[in-house]
Amino acid sequence: MAAAVVRRGPAGWWRWHRRVMVCSRTMASKTPVGFIGLGNMGNPMAKNLVKHGYPVIAYDVFPEACKEFQDLGAQVTESPADVAERADRIITMLPSSPNAKEVYTGANGILKKVKKGSLLIDSSTIDPAVSKELAKAVEKMGAVFMDAPVSGGVGAARAGNLTFMVGGVEQEFNAAKELLTCMGSNVVYCGEVGTGQAAKICNNMLLAISMIGTAEAMNLGIRLGLDPKLLAKILNMSSGRCWSSDTYNPVPGVMEGVPSANNYQGGFGTTLMAKDLGLAQISATNTKTPVPLGSQAHQIYRMMCAKGYALKDFSAVFQFLREEESL
Repeated sequence: MAAAVVRRGPAGWWRWHRRVMVCSRTMASKTPVGFIGLGNMGNPMAKNLVKHGYPVIAYDVFPEACKEFQDLGAQVTESPADVAERADRIITMLPSSPNAKEVYTGANGILKKVKKGSLLIDSSTIDPAVSKELAKAVEKMGAVFMDAPVSGGVGAARAGNLTFMVGGVEQEFNAAKELLTCMGSNVVYCGEVGTGQAAKICNNMLLAISMIGTAEAMNLGIRLGLDPKLLAKILNMSSGRCWSSDTYNPVPGVMEGVPSANNYQGGFGTTLMAKDLGLAQISATNTKTPVPLGSQAHQIYRMMCAKGYALKDFSAVFQFLREEESL
């Protein structure tokens, strides 16, 4: 035991400290979990933690987003720093890299009051380089940072069926997984900090491309006289089948319970998709990777934002294309 203690530097200390904390938690009642960012995705994610018996300590920049959690018995705080003061496990779900930086390192950020040994899990989709930057700042405070962006959309968030792509110290993966499995059915370790973000960026670039392709195919079929429900059925039993066609179809009236059935409200906003595609473009430039379809998708979603679709779900690309063809 003495030899093991001698080998521990600062990083080794917090890894050992976390293991002790995790072991003690498994023997005790569930301890509070901080949750920062209660938007379209964060709201159902935090609710699933509550359903699994975790007391939630919540914060959102918009106070009205917290009222529902007060009614569920959650503690609501005045700042991210206050969350860090009351919880040693915190999940953040934020819109962008600047938001993440502010929440972690701002004047009232998590790092102002973070406890040594705390586990900080960021489920935002941000630049992998920013995740690495935050991880270094967190490690200096004797805590642990992991990036764990999600895939599956609002429906999967409500159902607790999200996929988490996790990057960080492998020894901490099980501690993170304990919480993430309350919100997702797939929790995948990807490697060091930033690799979770890398996987998410690649996934969303493909999703954007496939959604545009589905919208184009559906629009063409409708123009050729096909019933959209029939065309969707054929696509979904054929080689063109994809998530955008069989689970999240962009054509109004084809499916229930998706944004296209609700005037493209809710879901994953066009602004966020444009942001994620921008991250993919930066990564492609940095790695000298050709992504011609990803680049075209980025331009299409940027045009949508400029033409009034910014707050609509990204599947509104179907509506956008139909409007464009009439010009």
